[in-house]
Amino acid sequence: MKRLRTLLGIGVGLAVVAGAGWYISQRGTPAPSQASAGRAAAGAAVPVGLATVAKGDIPVVLRALGTVTPLNTVNVKTQITGQLVEVLFKEGQLVKQGELLAVVDPRPYDVALQQATGQMQRDQALLKNAQVDLERYRKLVAQDSIARQQLDTQAALVRQYEAAIVIDQALVDAAKLNVTYTKIVAPLTGRIGLRMVDKGNYVTMGDATSICVIIQLQPISVIFPIPEDSLPPVRQRLRVGASLEVRALDRAQKAELGVGKLDTTDNVIDTTTGTVKLRAIFDNTDESLFPNQFVNVRLLVDTVKDATIVPVAAIQRGQPGIFVYLVKADDTVGIRVVELGVTDGERVAVTKGLQVGDQVVIDGTDRLREGAKIRKPSASPRGTSGSPVAAAPPGGGAGRPARSNQ
Repeated sequence: MKRLRTLLGIGVGLAVVAGAGWYISQRGTPAPSQASAGRAAAGAAVPVGLATVAKGDIPVVLRALGTVTPLNTVNVKTQITGQLVEVLFKEGQLVKQGELLAVVDPRPYDVALQQATGQMQRDQALLKNAQVDLERYRKLVAQDSIARQQLDTQAALVRQYEAAIVIDQALVDAAKLNVTYTKIVAPLTGRIGLRMVDKGNYVTMGDATSICVIIQLQPISVIFPIPEDSLPPVRQRLRVGASLEVRALDRAQKAELGVGKLDTTDNVIDTTTGTVKLRAIFDNTDESLFPNQFVNVRLLVDTVKDATIVPVAAIQRGQPGIFVYLVKADDTVGIRVVELGVTDGERVAVTKGLQVGDQVVIDGTDRLREGAKIRKPSASPRGTSGSPVAAAPPGGGAGRPARSNQ
């Protein structure tokens, strides 16, 4: 009986295994209609967007984030000690060099000048009298009427008064200078900031606080860093006397704030960032550039003439390297390895691998492979000379966003 139950259990197990195998084999076999549909889809043409390789000029532009920096910033301070009796400027005012800004009480310095002038006049009178006595002593010595020593003493007295006159003149000049310093004038042309010292305050030469700050706005500079690898072509252009154009844009990179010229480069490379600072000069006649403002800088280093240009969207990267899908005469595509040059926004120069007039795929590349059949757009806009124009992507929608190779 026990043996019969064992044989019965084995039989039931075999039946279960056999049923499961049949079920799995039935699910793995596609219906004839599905298999035929898959083969049909594999051979269908892929709709794509196209662009024609063109010839044109492409600028070599370095992009950076810069800071607007005044060429001159002056903290206006007093050079003498006294009470500030007048403040003649307004905050935010544009002043010219030499314009009167403030006045320190001049009365003590006028008195000092009078005292120094009187001292010099007294010494001049003593010198004149000593010189007259010296001439008289010389005659008496010639007549052997007085001792030679008396003449020598008088000559020394004359030289002493002459030295006193030199000292007196220096004191007079210093007093005049102090009187001049009572009038505080603008050391340069620029715009005044907020007033830091009010009328009536006692000011001294050692004050840490300035009366005001003047910043030169016209012209003004922008300092920006570039990678050290980009420095050699810039220096090469400067060595041959080229004038490199620099454009300053706002943070959104939509509004142009000014166009200037590259002035100079720094003399060292920052080892922590691997960059070197450059200075550009802008006329800033409309004062659109403001001190310490952050701007986007575009430095035009050079222009590549007659370059072979394609949209950046056509450039692919994969196992073959950098390549494009080149359209063949039989409406299929092939992989063409290319070498890239400079990039300008959505355009890139191709130095090797393509010729003017070739068509490349710019949309739908993710569905392509070597030899794939494509379906061209029904109509494409006519391009202009020197600028590759992409045909409209299939379905009339917008093309895939361009990818930059920078």
